[in-house]
Amino acid sequence: MKAIQKTAISLAASGLFASAAYAQTAPAPAPEVSPITANVTVASSYIYRGLTQTNNKPAIQGGFDYAHDSGFYIGNWNSSISWISDGYSNKNPSVTAPIEMDFYAGYKKEFIGEGFASDVGVLQYYYSIAGMPVAAYTANQLKTTAAASRQLNSVSPNTTEVYAAQNFTFGPLSGFGKLSYSLTNIFGIDNSKGSLYPDITVNYDTGFNGITLNAHAGYQYVPNNITYGGYNYKFSYADWKLGLTKDFGGGLSGSIAYTGTDNKKVNGAYIYTTANGGNAGRATGLVSLTKTF
Repeated sequence: MKAIQKTAISLAASGLFASAAYAQTAPAPAPEVSPITANVTVASSYIYRGLTQTNNKPAIQGGFDYAHDSGFYIGNWNSSISWISDGYSNKNPSVTAPIEMDFYAGYKKEFIGEGFASDVGVLQYYYSIAGMPVAAYTANQLKTTAAASRQLNSVSPNTTEVYAAQNFTFGPLSGFGKLSYSLTNIFGIDNSKGSLYPDITVNYDTGFNGITLNAHAGYQYVPNNITYGGYNYKFSYADWKLGLTKDFGGGLSGSIAYTGTDNKKVNGAYIYTTANGGNAGRATGLVSLTKTF
């Protein structure tokens, strides 16, 4: 998701133009806007909050949104992943979790004014896992395998968050500020209930050939650092992204971005690791193509 804002919920507006020469001709009725939208994305990697969820390999993603005129909405978004099974690859290769499923609902309304929608909701990240071990990692195992930095004591990665966001529009500049709060342990990190993720996204419509510039920054705060084997594991980190999006028309868009984090090492291993012990939050490029229906 892995987050709402991964898929945009929007209402399209259509207008009619009639010249004086056709003033006496009744205009054709505007087409009704469907409250349901769907999307499919192919990406070079699934990167969420700066961390690759697919070991820097391609991902297929898709979902749908239903937005009611009142402001209430519900939706589902899904992606292929590998980070959970990667985390157990050295100790328990039978663990499988190929899909992330996100379910969300909320209320979004322009209380302040046009272009300034306020948004509150709840988001459930669900992972279909087979073969999750019951036995806890020992302190010695933690020191000898980078893959043990998450799912300590076989903590479930399923996560529930509530969020509040404020969207804004100033001419060609748009975006949102958002705060997410975890009601459960977050993404398999032991004793991490109450984690916070404040972030801001800014988009600038260049007015040139359907190109929009994008910028994002966030900070994943995780409370209650974990100490194992004399090592202090701090799971908090900052992430950022710079990129651009191209609207090809007909619901088709493409994007390129450069993203990264300040993911740190403990005992010679990254807190957030890939299957081979690499940096899951390293600076990297990202390319994606999305079709919206």
